[in-house]
Amino acid sequence: MWKGYARQARTGERALPLYVFMNRFFTKEKSADLLHTIQTGPLPYAYDYAKHRIILLDDAGNEQVYFRLPLVLPPPGSGLTVEKAQVNYIILLIQSGNCALGYFENGVNLDHKVFRSYMVRKKQGKSQIKYLKTKGKSRAGSRVRLGETVEFFENINERLQAYFKAHQVHRIAISCSKTLIPYLFNSKVPTPFDKNDPRLYKIPKHMHTPIYEVMLDANRFLLRGELIYEASQQALIDALLGEAHDLPDDWEEEDLF
Repeated sequence: MWKGYARQARTGERALPLYVFMNRFFTKEKSADLLHTIQTGPLPYAYDYAKHRIILLDDAGNEQVYFRLPLVLPPPGSGLTVEKAQVNYIILLIQSGNCALGYFENGVNLDHKVFRSYMVRKKQGKSQIKYLKTKGKSRAGSRVRLGETVEFFENINERLQAYFKAHQVHRIAISCSKTLIPYLFNSKVPTPFDKNDPRLYKIPKHMHTPIYEVMLDANRFLLRGELIYEASQQALIDALLGEAHDLPDDWEEEDLF
């Protein structure tokens, strides 16, 4: 199954050409087959660990096609086979006042926790953190929200510390706005990893309000491989895939969220 979307870039007053991007999703097994095809084929490629993806290159070294690997596939060159690889990871979804996090082994959720906090000013719909930048924290309600914000991130880090103490964690899949990142890493209860930890993996997908079901949907997305390419490269993709099949026809990306 494939989907397409268009993007038009602008530089100053000059509009660049309209590019149509396509994407196809694959199961773990088909992703492993496609990865093997790329590794043993003639096309040059590079591996991006931070985004856990293969980048197909042309002869000049320009990036052509992106293949996001399922999170449960080991990094190419690690020496681990798909059958024997043990991939432990955490999914951490944070928005103002809402957090869902869980510990996973080879795609299976073994533990989870959802946190909610009174961080949002109900009338304005603005988080207390953003409000502080313009209005300060003199009102009693503001102080309550700020206190809840502090406790919110302390609770998150306590649960993360428990996971890291009990398990070996290979990747940390995270979705968190830039506004909240400093509060996560500057909490009185320290995060068991720093913001430059190479295991951090920014989930390449918009997340809805973090609840348990959204976390499971995010996990389902991360268990799929995804090819992203321009429509003009369809012939290259067809040759690369050969007889490979993508997800069933009744599977829709929208089912994830």
